[in-house]
Amino acid sequence: MAATLRDILLAPEVQPKVTADCLKLIDQEVRQKSGVSGTAVKVAYKTVKTFKPGYLHSMMEALLPDIVDNLEPYWADFKASGASAFSDYLVKRGEEVSEALLSVTDKHAESSERPVILKAYRTVRGGAAKHVATALPDVGALVQKYGAQ
Repeated sequence: MAATLRDILLAPEVQPKVTADCLKLIDQEVRQKSGVSGTAVKVAYKTVKTFKPGYLHSMMEALLPDIVDNLEPYWADFKASGASAFSDYLVKRGEEVSEALLSVTDKHAESSERPVILKAYRTVRGGAAKHVATALPDVGALVQKYGAQ
């Protein structure tokens, strides 16, 4: 039986690397934002990054299992399809995948007791799907980097 995405990405020796790669990806995506919505994303991101040392890293560790679970059906379908690039697969399902990933942060936001973080999240949530969609090629490449091993 083929390994699940959870088996691959959350393996004890792999998960810290995936977490670090996710944080690099987020940094890269935020740096590339421009315009009014890009400025809002940058301000919200800076708020979260400066909230407390290590907070963003700990949040990524907390979110990663749910993110992986939400990507699992796409990964399984991708593997069964015989397609070669997970990034292309995700992009073709951009809106659906973006909302699946955002459902993870939405769920965590609902249970958050940190008003500063909630305010920052709510500021950008309305346009978040388009920002996530633009990151899907890199998300797919990140997943496939580990999934192809």
